Amino acid sequence: MSGVKSVQFLRSSVQPWLQISSRTLTQSGSSSSAAPAAQASSSSEPSATGLRSAQTKTFSIYRWNPDKAGDKPTMQNYEVDLNACGPMVLDALIKIKNEMDPSLTFRRSCREGICGSCAMNIGGVNTLACISKIDTSGKTTKIYPLPHMYVVKDLVPDMNHFYEQYRSIQPWLQRKDESSLGGGDKQLLQSTEDRAKLDGLYECILCACCSTSCPSYWWNGDRYLGPAVLMQAYRWIIDSRDQTTEARLDKLKDPFSVYRCHTIMNCTKTCPKGLNPGRAIAEIKKLLAGIAQKGEPGLEGTATITRA
Repeated sequence: MSGVKSVQFLRSSVQPWLQISSRTLTQSGSSSSAAPAAQASSSSEPSATGLRSAQTKTFSIYRWNPDKAGDKPTMQNYEVDLNACGPMVLDALIKIKNEMDPSLTFRRSCREGICGSCAMNIGGVNTLACISKIDTSGKTTKIYPLPHMYVVKDLVPDMNHFYEQYRSIQPWLQRKDESSLGGGDKQLLQSTEDRAKLDGLYECILCACCSTSCPSYWWNGDRYLGPAVLMQAYRWIIDSRDQTTEARLDKLKDPFSVYRCHTIMNCTKTCPKGLNPGRAIAEIKKLLAGIAQKGEPGLEGTATITRA
């Protein structure tokens, strides 16, 4: 974008999202008693020719183009035939872009809930479009970019600040003696019990659904690290192979980095991976207060990998 950077700040409340399970229509066998039921079947059921009538769904999508100076954000409606579309919201977005409006802009990549690229607010809930099933109830589905973030265009939020916060926690293994990191055919040893402590932490895909659903992050996002980054911080703090625990905790000893968390728990409710950032933040607070200790590693040293 040239000249003065144009941004629009989006706020959206977090509302419950009702996912309607799809109904499977079955055809009864050919018998005289089944005739009335066949006449009362849904119009969307396959006909004798194998064709189905359109099952139209309305998507109301947030639109904003920074190249159009002075234009305000708008909500644009698109009608999609669900019979000619995949089951996920991302399928509908791709269909709209490919067949109706190529100017619609959004991020996507893996389509399997792994990369976190397609994070957005769907029906009032922050989630991933690729794993969010289309609501077939007939109600209009509203789609916004992640709330309380600057918008690059349409459904694309500016993630720069979020990634800068992630970088600030130094998310990599650190040792007092860097030569002990090994490398090549050497691995740092870790006990089964210590490894289990990382479950529910390392699976985070940094989609920012949790952080952008947190009111504390909305109001203090410049200094409060937010649920996603703090869960990643705890992942490295608790790792038995990392030897800079005290230094990591010292960086968090201020009124904002951690303690702006008020256990609202929106983060845990909205996480598309089913993780619990709120618990990780609570564990960091216990370590900072001295209530809990990291403990000694159950297994130390290195091992050499033997390759065939």
